[in-house]
Amino acid sequence: MATSTYTIKGMTCGHCVSSVTEEVEAVPGVTDVKVELETGLMEVVSDGSADGAAIVAAVKEAGYEVVNP
Repeated sequence: MATSTYTIKGMTCGHCVSSVTEEVEAVPGVTDVKVELETGLMEVVSDGSADGAAIVAAVKEAGYEVVNP
């Protein structure tokens, strides 16, 4: 298992968190996602095969920006 932390810019509500979580959970290899609205931090747990670029793309697809890809 691998854990990565990302900072997301632009989230303002619980719906934002849900959108990001849903998109990132769909990335192959991702096993768990935790997003904190207050800090903008997202923790992604994967089986080691998840592509970081795909995670960043999923956040962008949800309408937000990763500050530290």
